[in-house]
Amino acid sequence: MADHPPPRPPFSPRLWPQWLGVGLMVAAARLPWWLQRRLGAAIGGLVRHLARSRREAARTNLALCLPELDAAAREALLRAHFRDVGIGLFEFARAWWGDVTPMRAGARIEGLEILRRLQAEGRGVLLVSGHFMTLELCGRLLCDHVPLAGMYRRHRGAVMEWAVLRGRLRYASAMFANRDTRGALRHLKRGGILWYAPDQDMRGKDTVFAPFFGIPAATITATHQFARMTGCAVVPFFHRREGDRYLLRVGEPLAPFPTDDAVADSAAVNAAIEAMVRQAPSQYLWPHRRFKRQPDGASRYR
Repeated sequence: MADHPPPRPPFSPRLWPQWLGVGLMVAAARLPWWLQRRLGAAIGGLVRHLARSRREAARTNLALCLPELDAAAREALLRAHFRDVGIGLFEFARAWWGDVTPMRAGARIEGLEILRRLQAEGRGVLLVSGHFMTLELCGRLLCDHVPLAGMYRRHRGAVMEWAVLRGRLRYASAMFANRDTRGALRHLKRGGILWYAPDQDMRGKDTVFAPFFGIPAATITATHQFARMTGCAVVPFFHRREGDRYLLRVGEPLAPFPTDDAVADSAAVNAAIEAMVRQAPSQYLWPHRRFKRQPDGASRYR
């Protein structure tokens, strides 16, 4: 049972475009998986052509983070990335509102014994991952085996917020908005498992500059603070799509963690996420302007 059931659906004549949009997405979530993959690849190619600023941000990030690749290899990776973005849109929708039975059949989960050991010890777990296109679907697959809560950023549209939260609470044990720090802390202190992705530049949050692919990146210190305040284990969680199958891998807790140094702890978390990205680079969310803020005040983006 979720700690916070979703609110009642918002109804107002002015919200009909939002309801129409959600209705179309729910319908898309129930298309056959083979068709979703084909449509997703086509949509991703269209997004690559139309979303110029996002395409250029992704291209810049690839050049900064993977300089060992030549220009042709990075362009091929950019095309593969946007195909995965398109497919990922259907994976998100399917996780929220569709049937994941086809994904369960071929899913491979490694490291469940680590979570169960920590559960037996009564210790909370902060399950740290990155913003991969598979995050929602693989989170739902993991919920088949352990009770998993999540932190999320609220949607601006009232209908989308209600629909996504309702969809997530079909499988998650609880969902905490990113400003609900107290709720998340209580969950961890009770020995709960909380999924968390600290790999974006969250303006307005406590941040330090820690290396990510060798580049200073504004990194929120919440992982360090959660561990200090609750004694939870900080556990890397990697996931990716391999053809039409899914791999989920739970790692050993980061150690020593936490230390007295928030910068060192944030660097350790960034290093864990970087290792995940290198295993599935096309499925990572490259269009995010991860290096927009720099210690010298400059930006890496035009």
